[in-house]
Amino acid sequence: MKRNKLWMAFLALGITLSVQSQQTNGGISSEMLLQIKQSYQGTATDKALRNAITNNDINKLAVNLDNKNNFDTYFSDKVDGKGITNQKSSGRCWLFTGLNVFRSKIIARYNLSDFQFSHNYSFFWDQLEKANLFLQGIIDTRDKSPDDKMVEWLFKNPLSDGGQFTGVADILTKYGVAPADIMAETYNSDNTRMMANLISLKLKEFGLQLREQAATGTKVTDLEKKKTGMLGVVYRMLVLTLGEPPASFTWTLKDAKGSPVSTKEYTPQSFYREFIGADLTNNYVMLMNDPSREYYKLYEIDFDRHAYDGKNWTYVNLPADDIKEMAIRSIKDSTMMYFSCDVGKFFDRERGLLDVNYYDYASLMGTTFGMDKKQRIQTFSSGSSHAMTLMAVDLDKNGKPVKWMVENSWGPGANNGRLIMTDEWFNEYMFRLVIENQYATGKVKDILKQKPIRLPAWDPMFSDED
Repeated sequence: MKRNKLWMAFLALGITLSVQSQQTNGGISSEMLLQIKQSYQGTATDKALRNAITNNDINKLAVNLDNKNNFDTYFSDKVDGKGITNQKSSGRCWLFTGLNVFRSKIIARYNLSDFQFSHNYSFFWDQLEKANLFLQGIIDTRDKSPDDKMVEWLFKNPLSDGGQFTGVADILTKYGVAPADIMAETYNSDNTRMMANLISLKLKEFGLQLREQAATGTKVTDLEKKKTGMLGVVYRMLVLTLGEPPASFTWTLKDAKGSPVSTKEYTPQSFYREFIGADLTNNYVMLMNDPSREYYKLYEIDFDRHAYDGKNWTYVNLPADDIKEMAIRSIKDSTMMYFSCDVGKFFDRERGLLDVNYYDYASLMGTTFGMDKKQRIQTFSSGSSHAMTLMAVDLDKNGKPVKWMVENSWGPGANNGRLIMTDEWFNEYMFRLVIENQYATGKVKDILKQKPIRLPAWDPMFSDED
């Protein structure tokens, strides 16, 4: 008994010392915990809210009924679109969006009932180029220590099915394009996770081998020869999962009634020249709205490209109103645009609506959520997560935008696969827009002459869109 009492005394002393230590070091002391618990009143209202919230989807409970019925689908200015694409369980939104921009032009130019590019064809070459980008990056950093920031970033990001407009420019310019029926989707192009995991695992293994060989004095030329063999392995894995890209094909152009217009033999490069033909590297400019960085400056993201011999992602940072001016100009000229945003915020998927007033989380939770866009970026609470094709704007009698519409790549759904966003949502969660040079203002063209400010590849603001 005495021994037990002595043990209990020591235990009590330990708890007291532990609480004191926590209080000194910033931990929750017993006094602080009491204060925290007393701040919850446990009123009848709180009890009702707790019963509702613990048994239901928060978003369904937070729907703002005062705002729910105010849903007008009319648009004053709209680029016509036909059909809808579906990226399925893949992160290829950047590719679907970029190709949808050119798809709309082809449909309009040739009066087609619909047209689809082969996303699988372009994706195949994207994955091979990204594999080479990683392996060459490993060779370039062979003399750096394993804990170097760039080496660490490379091994964390050997391959991705996500991307942005630089990938569209890099891959289409180099490899051309093909119609959808020339290289159809496969299970693994629609469901990329397992394929990507296996190729990434192999690339990391290859990366370690290259570093080990470099450490023993292997010359760069010999390392690059080994890299070619490694890419042969990746190529085989891609063929097994996606199929082999065609070097040439025969394709018949048909009008809106399905009648044949012409039948020709093409290569993917000649098809690109005939049906797209644009210089994607120099004829397009990416605009960004990032209030955490200085506006009216040109920025470049280091190593952020899809091909080693491609171009780093470069953009002009602008206030949202400047971007809207050029977006409206493009829409009025019947030209869709590559657009990316933080699609998961204030999003009612069933109605295809993006509206900052749609959910009232503040009333439900009894607190405010007061960070602005700059603060959300700085705290990693918001960033571009998905690319779509901007196609419409609704202007009021004074020419000010009320709402916008994008063509999505999630297949048929609300609004025929298109999403509608309020102008206020556009301000808060739009991040990137790619326009043709002809719609850029003189001020933007002057900024493009600046020497870009280079930002690191691992900056969290510049993750791939999927």
